[in-house]
Amino acid sequence: MPVSADEGGGKKPALYREMTVAHIREQKGADFVEVVFLESARFYRLSRKNPRYAEALRRLRKALAKKRVVKVGIASLDSDMIEEIEEV
Repeated sequence: MPVSADEGGGKKPALYREMTVAHIREQKGADFVEVVFLESARFYRLSRKNPRYAEALRRLRKALAKKRVVKVGIASLDSDMIEEIEEV
């Protein structure tokens, strides 16, 4: 089951990429955590305002520990904001 920023069943992310979590960086006081994936040089962000933030972060940590791929939902190719995480 997906973890989405929009629990109301509304708009879904426009783009999904399957990527391997390389690192999760949590900075004290930041509104987001940064996530690095092996397949991209970009730093992605998971907002703490995401209603399902805790579940998404749990899935990212689990994927990192087990070196598994996750399906990452983002709004567009230019976006660095994670909207949804699915286990593959």
